[in-house]
Amino acid sequence: QVQLVESGGGLVQPGGSLRLSCAASGSIYRIYEMGWYRQAPGKQRELVAGTTSGGSTNYAESVKGRFTISTDNPKNTVYLQMNSLEPEDTAAYYCNAVIGTNWLNRNVYWGQGAQVTVSS
Repeated sequence: QVQLVESGGGLVQPGGSLRLSCAASGSIYRIYEMGWYRQAPGKQRELVAGTTSGGSTNYAESVKGRFTISTDNPKNTVYLQMNSLEPEDTAAYYCNAVIGTNWLNRNVYWGQGAQVTVSS
């Protein structure tokens, strides 16, 4: 079994910063991709940022220049540094990972979600 555990959400004023963390644990053979999605009330879940084991990254246009995704590979952890937060960034943020538990498979896993609220 593989688990993704998130931490770091909360309430922040516009213009502020937060850092989300997501640690993967369990029977991990290899992590192929890790990323962050978010879902605001009444909206579809959308990709915020992603990174691959090869080091490539991609970002939603709305967060480019403000958010940074990074990983700590020995700790199987992905981070999302969020700066210059705006009320429109308010959402539940979900960690996502594509992980193989052996050399034959790849499965998608999700974290439990972390609420980020940007409000004055």
